[in-house]
Amino acid sequence: MAFTLKINGTPHEVDVDGDIPLLWVLRDVLGMTGTKFGCGQALCGACTVHLDGQPVRSCQTPVDSVGDSAVTTIEAIGRTPQGAALQKAWLELEVVQCGYCQSGQIMSAAALLHETPKPTDDDINAAMSGNVCRCGTYYRIRTAIKRAAG
Repeated sequence: MAFTLKINGTPHEVDVDGDIPLLWVLRDVLGMTGTKFGCGQALCGACTVHLDGQPVRSCQTPVDSVGDSAVTTIEAIGRTPQGAALQKAWLELEVVQCGYCQSGQIMSAAALLHETPKPTDDDINAAMSGNVCRCGTYYRIRTAIKRAAG
């Protein structure tokens, strides 16, 4: 089935089954490998992207449910003020260890800062609770979010 997806501001024509997860369309069909496969069950957050600015788990989002929504991936999050500030803070504070989960972490953090420009620790905990970091860089993630919030 043919779908036109607006990803990072650009329309993309794809011919896939409607029930294929958005994650696989991004990675395997369009070659956008910044979004990662983690658990496949929407539990780890590695596959987080934005649909109309809201964080969603792309591993459990069927492509036919996207419709006209704007999809933003890690490849374009730096174009937003929140995304650029987060990427800068991530680098300055050396948040990344292995890096595998970090695209999902940044996507969730960008959505948080968009909705809550000056988040409290409780706000950060709530927004980031679904993102797992096996390296345990949670303290640096929290610090980077606070720095990006200014």
